[in-house]
Amino acid sequence: MNTDTTIVAIATPPGMGAIAVIRLSGNLAISIVDSVFVSNSKSKKLSKQKAYTIHYGSIVDGNRVIDDVLVSIFKAPHSYTGENIAEVSCHGSVVIQQQLLELFVRQGAQMAKPGEFTLRAFLNGKLDLSQAEAIADLIASTSETARRVAMHQMRGGFSNKLAELREQLLKFTSLIELELDFADEDVEFANRNDLVALINSILAEINKLASSFSLGNAIKSGIPVAIVGKPNVGKSTLLNRLLNEEKAIVSEIAGTTRDTIEDTIHLNGLNFRFIDTAGLRQTTNEIESIGVKRALNKIEQARIILYLVDAQEEKETILNEVNKIAKKITDSQKLIVLVNKEDKSDSNHVAPVIDELNARNILTIATSAKFGQNIEELQQKLVELGKVDMPENEDVIVTNVRHYNALINTRKSLEEVLKGIHNNISEEFLSIDIREAINYLGEITGEISNEEVLGFIFSKFCIGK
Repeated sequence: MNTDTTIVAIATPPGMGAIAVIRLSGNLAISIVDSVFVSNSKSKKLSKQKAYTIHYGSIVDGNRVIDDVLVSIFKAPHSYTGENIAEVSCHGSVVIQQQLLELFVRQGAQMAKPGEFTLRAFLNGKLDLSQAEAIADLIASTSETARRVAMHQMRGGFSNKLAELREQLLKFTSLIELELDFADEDVEFANRNDLVALINSILAEINKLASSFSLGNAIKSGIPVAIVGKPNVGKSTLLNRLLNEEKAIVSEIAGTTRDTIEDTIHLNGLNFRFIDTAGLRQTTNEIESIGVKRALNKIEQARIILYLVDAQEEKETILNEVNKIAKKITDSQKLIVLVNKEDKSDSNHVAPVIDELNARNILTIATSAKFGQNIEELQQKLVELGKVDMPENEDVIVTNVRHYNALINTRKSLEEVLKGIHNNISEEFLSIDIREAINYLGEITGEISNEEVLGFIFSKFCIGK
């Protein structure tokens, strides 16, 4: 990438609005805008103004005024990208935006690629790679928890933790490599017991970070909630009721849902990703069998399972069903039993079922998905369960699969170091394994990176950021 060029892009969302912002970054950013800017006083030159100032005037193309604008000025190195930046706030007409963009390109700017502003910030040392990815997560955040986690990472919470771990490893590997220079004298600069203690301490931190990925992925993508049960118990009706739209086909014919259907809703600062699954039953239909298999897989992946039973079923039948599903639930999962279609059953029949299940510490709610009965109570319980594992403000949570894979590779390298110490291998091989762990940690922050990885990461950004 040629960072000597000046790039330009519309920084606000596509379409028409009250205000639009066009951003330029590069050595010529301010002078390019200056060449077509006429201040309100007719004499003000942007290039002579102080940084962090805003100026009112018009953008002109020859004798034609395109729009009245406000121009914000940021000067290198104290800007988002570390370069000169000019941001032009204009009226939100699509025509005005396009004409200004074309004018700046004619004046010497080049159209920015996705993520190129943030890429320049990374290359100019304004932030590391994990912070850059956190910016993308912050823009995409749709819940308060996702925003908070991304903000903490963007401000260096994750980076600081990794820097601390790398510094400890670098200190020891430098001492081990120093031993190689005195190989003939049989000296030991790095105490092996201290190294084992350090590796175990770092492994504990790595395991803690890696184990947070499950929660981090739920925060980023939505807490997965599987809606399961036998055919025709109202799973699709419940999904439609929760989403407040006809997402899934509802029919009296059993086995209508053959595949999983997913959608996300926002409840009290949390995102929930609801998954409607095929009815659980023995079937000879090949396609339905695939749907049942996928339903079982979704149960394993979900953090919360909504298990629907038909209120018209006999008490013992319902209890047996719930016992079967309860055995599949792990300690990290939550189960809510919904006794559905209460509108079709006698309350004297439903109440004993709920009392029995609640006595077994199984959260149970009587519902009518068709008529919306007790749906608000269900939503409240979902929020309560969803907030149980949510992080505190200062917790470091891994939300990125690239970071997770790097942590797993770091762990493998450190485990090799412990094996090497146990087997009394030479300093040279110990150093190789430690260096490998250091490099994997460096991949997260971008201290160790390659062009292909950078291209993949920043291509997912929006243009203008």
